[in-house]
Amino acid sequence: MSESLTAASQAGDISQLYTSIQEDPYILERIDDIPFFETPLHIAASAGHTRFAVEIMRLKPSFGRKLNPNGFSPIHLALQNQHNRLVLRLVEIQKDLVRVQGREGLTPLHFVAQNGDTDLLDQFLSACRCDSSRGDLSTYCC
Repeated sequence: MSESLTAASQAGDISQLYTSIQEDPYILERIDDIPFFETPLHIAASAGHTRFAVEIMRLKPSFGRKLNPNGFSPIHLALQNQHNRLVLRLVEIQKDLVRVQGREGLTPLHFVAQNGDTDLLDQFLSACRCDSSRGDLSTYCC
């Protein structure tokens, strides 16, 4: 990843993100081709840059499910750093992120349950809820 894109991710600078894309229109595509990588979304999620993370999710939704070399997705990192607002925004964009299996099969849902955060757990279970076309609304699909 370019130094410019790394700096943009660390600072949460959306303008610098687009400058990096203008300089290299395939920069995000090349990152997506690498199986385990610390993407701009991982960096922004760790730092708690919600607006930047949302912008990256709009451009590259696949980054939300990608694991870094340590086996963590962006939402795992946001949870570890207690950036709950960012976590909820990512789940709002892509509900199935609560089920992404990271290191040792741990999902964000497991992480929240283990840490006893009942507010986030409630939000995650609501995100997991089956829709009426797949089954009873009282059941969960997690």
